[in-house]
Amino acid sequence: MTQPSMPVVSANTDLHETLALLTSQLHPGANHEEDLVFLKDVFSEKSLCYLMKIHEKLKQYKKQSPTPVLHNASCLAEHLTEELQNRLLEEKEGKELLLLLNAPHIKAMLSTHDTVAQKNFDPVLPPLPEDVENEPEEESVKIVRLVKNKEPLGATIRRDEATGAVIVARIMRGGAADRSGLVHVGDELRELNGSLINHKRPDEISHILSKSQGSITLKIIPAVIEEDKLKESRVYLRALFDYVPLEDRATPCQEAGLPFKRGDILQVVSQEDATWWQAKKVGDCNLRAALIPSAHFQERRLRYRLKTSSFPSIAATYERHDRAGQRRSFRLKREQKNSLVEPCTPDANHVDFLIYEEVTLYLPGDRPRLVVLLGSLGSRIAELKQKVIADNPRLYGLAVPHTTRARKSHEREGVEYHFITRTSFEAGINDGKFIEYGEYKENLYGTSLESIHRTLLQNKICLVDVQPEALKVLRTPAFKPYVIFVRPSVLDSEKKSLSSCSSLVSVAVTEQDLMDMRQSAERLEQRYGHWLDYVLVKEDPLSAMAELHAVLERVRLEPQWVPVSWLRTS
Repeated sequence: MTQPSMPVVSANTDLHETLALLTSQLHPGANHEEDLVFLKDVFSEKSLCYLMKIHEKLKQYKKQSPTPVLHNASCLAEHLTEELQNRLLEEKEGKELLLLLNAPHIKAMLSTHDTVAQKNFDPVLPPLPEDVENEPEEESVKIVRLVKNKEPLGATIRRDEATGAVIVARIMRGGAADRSGLVHVGDELRELNGSLINHKRPDEISHILSKSQGSITLKIIPAVIEEDKLKESRVYLRALFDYVPLEDRATPCQEAGLPFKRGDILQVVSQEDATWWQAKKVGDCNLRAALIPSAHFQERRLRYRLKTSSFPSIAATYERHDRAGQRRSFRLKREQKNSLVEPCTPDANHVDFLIYEEVTLYLPGDRPRLVVLLGSLGSRIAELKQKVIADNPRLYGLAVPHTTRARKSHEREGVEYHFITRTSFEAGINDGKFIEYGEYKENLYGTSLESIHRTLLQNKICLVDVQPEALKVLRTPAFKPYVIFVRPSVLDSEKKSLSSCSSLVSVAVTEQDLMDMRQSAERLEQRYGHWLDYVLVKEDPLSAMAELHAVLERVRLEPQWVPVSWLRTS
């Protein structure tokens, strides 16, 4: 019987093609028939063929020297899971995605991806040295070998003033030292890569560690640790100031500092150090914590600067611009009792410093939030407010103002205005019922707290445009205001054409007008920026309206960060 010829297989033949050729040559004979049938069945399995094809695709992909698209798939999946859990999942696709992200095998796959992408796997380390110096019997010595790639080691050190020893001052959460579990706060460093470090300054040692790559060997005298109390906290803060660690000479390690801007949300993971807290920025997938000044330390040095320098008046009165064509031309009159203006001569012992505000996520409930629109000179926010309400009066409403003037024939009580007597209006002022009031042509006009409540009770988001000082009355748990600052697009460059700016205010503007608009916006952001939730730069009316609609939809449906006190007392 003639034996079939074997298939010709070259070095370029794919593995799954080789198996297919081999399968075609398996013909049962008199001998070993059962074995041949078994092999043929195995090689004919579709699952094996699929695996072979995947193997070949991976080989081809490897030849292209691929690089990961991102290094933090697990973190991204966690943030997406939180977003989905905070939503009312009515769509089938959303529920299915949430189930997939929570599946153990998906989590394991993403974790494996990140380990490979970050090259965070343990390398083969050289054996420990055998000629370790014998230390005094009363001290236990620990040899720690860490692997440091491009990331910082995640620890800061200090010099003990009493003994002169180099001590580990803090361990950054999520850093290489923290992940190893081998280095602790209070440990004494004796050697670095076999060299004594007692004679070096802490900043010199930190510099050597920051420049080192690969395997780092430390000789350590362990601290006495009664109990590991390191537990990640869940304290969230909104930063009320900008912080640049590289400009802070007080920080124990500038490279370990966390830069942030006013308005950033920070998760504080450790407050064990009274001077320097450890924190992460919410939305940043970096697993390592970094240093920020504690509230007490930041307030202490701000108070010191206030006392020792010619500090400008941080409570200067907000200058109101009364111009023709603006949304209000009446003159504000405020009684001393209800004045919303801060004193102009701050006392260093009574100043409220803007540092951090503790916040939490607030999921919109049955009661709508108040939306406050603030506008700098030239923003024309009254038109935006009226247009939003006209587009969707079912969702949005305004606070009907009060006035002492006589009602005109076409006006309706409670629609255009609430018409009341001057005596009633002045009584309301004395009782603190108005958030804002003024006089125009011998008639009083004002917006009351009661009119805001009426709109909210209709299950509508109430839109008000007020002067910034009114926020001190409106920022309460009852209103939970979301503050939007609208400013015209006025660039600092003098190349900005006057014609393009004139389209924003519908009138011809001068260079002085542009300067006034720019200064008005800067002054408002400087004094009230810590209360702003969103800044809308008004390029033109159409784009501004579209952007405002999108922001209001998010306020209505999505979780937002609010002061934690608003929920504790509501």
